[in-house]
Amino acid sequence: MSDVEVNYGVGEGPTAKVSVSLHSGTIAAVRARVGKRGFSAYVDAAVQRQIERDILAELTAAHEAEHGAFSDA
Repeated sequence: MSDVEVNYGVGEGPTAKVSVSLHSGTIAAVRARVGKRGFSAYVDAAVQRQIERDILAELTAAHEAEHGAFSDA
């Protein structure tokens, strides 16, 4: 095996099991929407959307720090 580290982007690369804690009501709501087999894909998509929103908020803040607030125009 190679010693080269591969950096994957969001939503890329092989899957890996992780342990997370979620509220019981959240778990029930996800399972009601997608069933047990679709749970991981649903959570993965939600995490990806949150990362995209975080990046957008960071870019917006950086732009406003340099150029001031966005105008209506």
